[in-house]
Amino acid sequence: MTTDRNSRRSKSRGAIAAALIVIAAVPALAHRRDEYLQAARISVDPHRIALELDVTPGIAIAPTVVAEIDRDRDGRITDPEARAYAGRIQAGLRLEIDGRPLPFELVDVRWPAPMDLTRGEGTIQIALAATLPSLDPGRHRLRYENHHHPADAAYLANAMSPSSPRVVVRTQHRDAVQRTLTIEYTLDRETAGVPWLLVVGLAAEIVMIAGLGLVVRRLRRERA
Repeated sequence: MTTDRNSRRSKSRGAIAAALIVIAAVPALAHRRDEYLQAARISVDPHRIALELDVTPGIAIAPTVVAEIDRDRDGRITDPEARAYAGRIQAGLRLEIDGRPLPFELVDVRWPAPMDLTRGEGTIQIALAATLPSLDPGRHRLRYENHHHPADAAYLANAMSPSSPRVVVRTQHRDAVQRTLTIEYTLDRETAGVPWLLVVGLAAEIVMIAGLGLVVRRLRRERA
């Protein structure tokens, strides 16, 4: 009986391990050699939009991408070169809030070694951000578009879970190739609970201090 249970457990663990191997292999299989994978993650907050873009060239097009970055052909990627390339990627992106263009800026860029890029294993990580105009509570629509390297690009785009309880993502709409992503979300009113609690707490502290003052004066009178 014990042997049968151990056998079943061993088979179950083997099946789980095999499943994990298959799951881990999916991204590698999905990223073709001749594709330029561009995966965007967008975070919506009440006053700010954060955009993280990971770009990974496949091995067949990686030498071309490295040549576009390493302009002086010295075999290294410097900070100015990486930022200049990130700027060219940024030029192909668009953000809109409720149909109005939303300016955004480059926050950070991280890059792998040129050899990793050439092997199709390196990912360039670009962080961008936009400050939202003053928005009324209610429903809003954020639209993202990516037009960088369209001939050989494979696009992915997804909204991240908001960090603020005031923002609730309702729907996400993508085109067939995920070059565009429209995020419809609700912005709740800013709660006034915390300031009132501070006022009440301060008032209680003032009353307590005043009460202690009265007690101290009464004790002094009694001792006198």
